[in-house]
Amino acid sequence: MALNPPLRDWAGRWVWIVGASSGIGRATAAALHARGARVVVSARQAAALDDFVRQHAGSFALPLDVTQADDLRNATHTVQRLAGGTPELVLYCAGHYQAQRATAYDAREMERHLAVNYVGVLHLLAAVLPLMTAARRGHLSLVGSVAGYRGLPMSLAYGPTKAALNNLAETLYLDLHPLGVGVSIVNPGFVDTPLTTQNRFKMPALITPDEAARQMLKGWARGRFEMNFPRRFTAWVRLLRCLPDAWYFAAVRGMTGA
Repeated sequence: MALNPPLRDWAGRWVWIVGASSGIGRATAAALHARGARVVVSARQAAALDDFVRQHAGSFALPLDVTQADDLRNATHTVQRLAGGTPELVLYCAGHYQAQRATAYDAREMERHLAVNYVGVLHLLAAVLPLMTAARRGHLSLVGSVAGYRGLPMSLAYGPTKAALNNLAETLYLDLHPLGVGVSIVNPGFVDTPLTTQNRFKMPALITPDEAARQMLKGWARGRFEMNFPRRFTAWVRLLRCLPDAWYFAAVRGMTGA
C-alpha cells in the first residue's frame, strides 16, 4: 500500500540532497541525476561537491554546515530560486558516527552526534516546511538506521539520534500527509561508507552505497513511508525489535558477545 504519492518520473525534477559528499548521499545524487533529475548537492566538503558537479553536468554544489541554522536557511532560499519553487525531493543524509560505550563516555561526541544527526534536521525543517506546506507538495526524506530500532552495543551516541529520526518522521507524516507533502524514513543496515570503515567487527550483509541508492529509489517509486535494506538483514533486526526485553537483551548479548 502506497503511503506517499509515488515518485517515479525524475526527468527535470529538482532534488536537494544534504549530506552528498560521499556514501549513500553521493550515490543517491548520482542515481537521481542518471534518471534526469536536476540535482543540488550539499555538505561541508566543498571540494567533494565540486568534484560531483564536474562529473554530473547540470548539477549544483551548495556547501553548508548542517549545525548552522543560517546555512540551512540561506541554502533553502538558493534552492528555491534555482528550482523556481519547492523541490520535488529534499533528502537529509548528513550523518556522524563514532562507536561509543557507556564505559568510555564522551559527552562531546554525544553532543556532536546530536548536532549533526538530529539538530541539523530541525534546522532543515525550519527552513523548508513553510515552503512545502504553502505549496502543498514536495517530499521530505530522512536517512535513519536500523541502529535506531533498539539499543545496540557500541551505539550509545549514534543509535539514540537515529531513534529520534524515526519518531520524528512518523509524527511529520501524520501532520504533513493531509497537506499533500510526502514523508519517508530510510533505515539501512550496514553500508560500505566512510562512516562504517571504522568498525572493527564483521558487518553482516554489507552492501554498497549504489545498492542503497537503488533501494531508496525503488521505495520512493512505490510510495513507501519506511525503507529498510538489505531485507535479509533488516528482517531479523525488525523481528528482534518485537521481542520482550529480557529475550532481546539475551539475544543481542549472544550475537555480539557484549
